[in-house]
Amino acid sequence: MAMSLGSPDGDDDEMNSAINTTPLVDVMLVLLIIFLITIPVVTQSIELKLPKERNEATQTKPENILLAVARNGDIYWNTRRIPDAATLLAELKKESVKVPQPEVHIRGDEAAAYEGVGRVVVACQRAGIAKVGFITEPPANN
Repeated sequence: MAMSLGSPDGDDDEMNSAINTTPLVDVMLVLLIIFLITIPVVTQSIELKLPKERNEATQTKPENILLAVARNGDIYWNTRRIPDAATLLAELKKESVKVPQPEVHIRGDEAAAYEGVGRVVVACQRAGIAKVGFITEPPANN
């Protein structure tokens, strides 16, 4: 640390206008050391192989189940309206025992409430359907 003891000739009227940067450098060095110590702890993670994204065209097979959720929440099996979730669950249980098990493709209207699509997903889960997919349209190229 720098310290002013006065001038040797006794003239103390002059002011020292230089900024003392020593405390600033000390604080910056402490922060640098803290960051160097904590960054390796933050960046450590478990090594995983994440799935690769891929877009596949829908393969329409006669055994696939196509469920649609309309804007008002009505559920359709192909073009036949399903009256309630219990009927949907019973029909999905019949399909889930087939070998090979059919895939369920869910189409939801973009204005449909999430609750309607969620009921279909829960029914598929309770019925034991292993493969459930969502059908969407690709965005328009502008």
